[in-house]
Amino acid sequence: MHKAFTSRALRRVALLLAAGLGAVGTSACAATWVYVSNADSQEISVLELDRGQGTLKPIETVNVGGMAMPMAVSPDKRFLYAALRSQPFRVVSFSIDGASGRLKKLGEAPLADSMANIDTDQTGRWLFAASYPGHKITVNSIDKTGAVGAIQQLLPTAPNAHAIHADASNRFVLATSLGGDHISSWRFDAEAGVLSPNEPALTTGTAKSGPRHFVWDKAQRFVYLLDELDARLHVYAWDSARGTLQLQQSTTTLPEGFTGKPWAADLHLTPDGRYLYASERTSSTLSAFKVDAATGRLQPLGQAPTEKTPRGFAIDPSGRFLVAVGQESHSASVHPIDAATGALGTPQRLTVGKNPNWVEIVEAP
Repeated sequence: MHKAFTSRALRRVALLLAAGLGAVGTSACAATWVYVSNADSQEISVLELDRGQGTLKPIETVNVGGMAMPMAVSPDKRFLYAALRSQPFRVVSFSIDGASGRLKKLGEAPLADSMANIDTDQTGRWLFAASYPGHKITVNSIDKTGAVGAIQQLLPTAPNAHAIHADASNRFVLATSLGGDHISSWRFDAEAGVLSPNEPALTTGTAKSGPRHFVWDKAQRFVYLLDELDARLHVYAWDSARGTLQLQQSTTTLPEGFTGKPWAADLHLTPDGRYLYASERTSSTLSAFKVDAATGRLQPLGQAPTEKTPRGFAIDPSGRFLVAVGQESHSASVHPIDAATGALGTPQRLTVGKNPNWVEIVEAP
């Protein structure tokens, strides 16, 4: 009886191991598509990330007929949106072919101004946009085909609105004002696609700090905010019931001995939330931080050189690679991420279009 039990147990373990290895193998081999918007060549580079080699391979180049800058991907990863910052200001909607990564244009819709940032709500039915030169935030509808439609709402803001995103509950939306040195908090009606001021409406930062980009952690306990003008990085506790912020920590993304004019740009967490990275354009570096799982606080890990003037970057869904683009190098770098230390390894480079500035990464279903 003991031998029979052992035999059955061993067979069961073998089956479980085979299933597990199969799942891992599937994940490791899943195709990963990288989309880079190139402002001056007015195109989107469609690339494939080879995780085995840590390299990018060109798939296609899509002309968009305007200054392509911020992009966003729908929650279901089926659609890509690109905002054009040249007149006429508009957003181009694309469907993503899951098998090839290629883009199919669905249409164009007007935007109220030149938009520094766009993003969808959690349902994929609404598109938020923030205008740096126009000092406003807006909401556009998205129809059942995935195409962006008419402007639903327009709200004036303090100077230089820069980023806008909804929390995971889809009940609150935060937006930064680089010129107003604050983050605004809004209640969001996802049925009507309407924003209304939260209470309190503003979280104010240091004068002339220039709040720019921000991200939530996956558990929705913390918000990380990057300042453009002083390159400071802030950790806020997020009250998910009230939609409010409380400052916990401030640190810098600047390299030791930095003497230039700070010009920070983008920040992202790894999918597991263990590391955070931020780009600084004057020094052309990526700063790495270890995240304390309990407190959300950041431990600086140092800087790594990257593409010249790294305005945008993204981290692949596996958390193994960071893809950064350089506005002045016209290239993309794939930096391997050391899972044990968070350190960025030697990058592999690929020339893309002119003035690449934004990166989105989608894993094939």
